[in-house]
Amino acid sequence: MDNIAGQKSGLSWAVNIAVVAMVLVWIIPTVGLLVSSFRDRDQISASGWWQAPFSVEQTYRGRVSTDHPSRDGALYVLSGNIFDESDASGTLYAFGTTGREPTAFAAGTQAPLPDGATLLVAANGDYRYASPEDPGTRGPRIYFGAKTPPQFSLDNYRTVLRSDGMDRAFFNTLTVTIPATIIPILIAAFAAYALAWMEFPGRGLLIACVVGLLVVPLQLALVPLLNLHNKIGIGQSFLGIWLAHTGFGLPLAIYLLRNYMVGLPRDIIESAKVDGATDFQIFTRIVLPLSFPALASFAIFQFLWTWNDLLVAKVFLPSADESKVMTVKIADDLLGSRGGDWGILATAAFVSIAVPLIVFFTMQRYLVRGLLAGSVK
Repeated sequence: MDNIAGQKSGLSWAVNIAVVAMVLVWIIPTVGLLVSSFRDRDQISASGWWQAPFSVEQTYRGRVSTDHPSRDGALYVLSGNIFDESDASGTLYAFGTTGREPTAFAAGTQAPLPDGATLLVAANGDYRYASPEDPGTRGPRIYFGAKTPPQFSLDNYRTVLRSDGMDRAFFNTLTVTIPATIIPILIAAFAAYALAWMEFPGRGLLIACVVGLLVVPLQLALVPLLNLHNKIGIGQSFLGIWLAHTGFGLPLAIYLLRNYMVGLPRDIIESAKVDGATDFQIFTRIVLPLSFPALASFAIFQFLWTWNDLLVAKVFLPSADESKVMTVKIADDLLGSRGGDWGILATAAFVSIAVPLIVFFTMQRYLVRGLLAGSVK
């Protein structure tokens, strides 16, 4: 009874488990990115995104206020709330007087200090500093650990979306991505039809060259291609980056479309030729409409690649603010040259992938059909 057509495989459970595992592998990082985008920088550095619903233990520091001193016999007394003296909130569980031991004393205990001074800090942040000597105008520092409740806000999104020039960077990204997706599709469609259905000398060699170019790293061509652009006068410009993305995307486009077009029914093509149709008429009226899944598949790949690209944009676009795309804007202006504002990285990344996600989920059915084209004869 084995290998009967239509019989369900006994290993279908393994296939289902594998599919669920692959889906989770892709979804979990995206969920983590989304959760982190709503957290502040301190909580991101203190705990992972999976701990976001729970309180976070963080260490802070503040200084005893000398605004309202009082006397208790021979002692000078300073009191207040350490949460009011620092950017902290939550429940204090320990404190200290040095940065080496910020949680040396439990909350509510009295800590001895040099020169006979004492410091007591309660769980709600209230402190009492007593010293036989006048503290002057600068009170001692207090280091403390506090359990901060989870905090979610839209501050990161406001920082990213309201940053100067982000709207211009968004339209610059569209200006680069849309032509850089359409141009290679137009060129590759003609080339794929020729390699699939037209007989001419050297066709096999051309197919081998296309396959070989798939494994060539684009980094090898960046400097020579930029030098060529400078010599012909297009330099660092939108036209230059359109042509660069076209050249880098053509091998995959031709390979993908050619494999799909080869699998089209031969009878339709031959019948059209018998009826007197030219190659151009066959291409435009028969092959292109039937090849829409493959065209959509490559469009998804090319759109995602050009939208998320940073390296090619840094090389082939001017460094002026008027020409920056979103990836360059985020890397240079929001994160800083040394990545100092890395706390908004998750938000910036999620904002930048919003449009590609919409494109992917809109056209994903064509992606699967296009990738499977030619795999079964």
